[in-house]
Amino acid sequence: MLITKSYVDVPHSLTGKPIRIFVIEPLLPEYPDAKFPGVVVFSEIYQVTGPVERFAGQIASQGYVVALPSVYHDFAPPDALPYDTEGTDRGNLYKIQKEIKSYDEDQKLSVDVLVAHKNCNGRIAATGMCLGGHLAFRAAFDERVKATVCWFATDIHSATLGKGKSDDSLIKVRAGELKGKGELVMIFGKQDTHVPREGRDLIRKTLEDAGVTLSFIEVQAQHAFVRDEESKNRWDAALTRNLFGFMIEVFERTVGRDLGQRVHLGGEIEHVC
Repeated sequence: MLITKSYVDVPHSLTGKPIRIFVIEPLLPEYPDAKFPGVVVFSEIYQVTGPVERFAGQIASQGYVVALPSVYHDFAPPDALPYDTEGTDRGNLYKIQKEIKSYDEDQKLSVDVLVAHKNCNGRIAATGMCLGGHLAFRAAFDERVKATVCWFATDIHSATLGKGKSDDSLIKVRAGELKGKGELVMIFGKQDTHVPREGRDLIRKTLEDAGVTLSFIEVQAQHAFVRDEESKNRWDAALTRNLFGFMIEVFERTVGRDLGQRVHLGGEIEHVC
């Protein structure tokens, strides 16, 4: 499916500076009233880079309206930061200078953009990688988000996202704020030095203890294994392709079709032959 890219600059109540949200969507001029589900894609610490845009474009080409927020609008223009030492240092600095409540408003505004889009049917999912994996995780608390896939999400286990390096993501999980909401998928590489085994185990246990609908996937890969540019020899194209297919299956099953109101049957899953 062909796709097209645009952007909107949306007022942000906490910073006084607009946030730029890029939109990638199917291009079907002969069907101007077509409706598609929406997906918010949250980027790494470098904002919306080429690899992130290509990742989002692949989702859009499957039949989704995709929103990509530039989350460092508090400090910088919406342009991507370079994959070099300076860009990495700036991205890591902005990550811990930004208020958690500003991240959360970014998420809310991104979902708002999709819900208001004339070609979006209002059924929303979220995904993201690295920093964006954590932001997607927080998006899962939004009742409008029906499915979330987090790729090597950083700082969840250590609760060190945002200003003061003291976020409440797992605290909110323990308080039951994800139970009964959308489906969640966590994807990690076992060789990821940013999220060690102890951290992954903590995330899994916290989610399972809280009764979250969860798939937890660990693979033989390093951090940033989906990045097809400046990956420091970590990119695994075959593994990315397979996991991308898993993600699309989740999106198709949860937001790709309108199945009506979910009925909670209780007890074991009922299998219909």
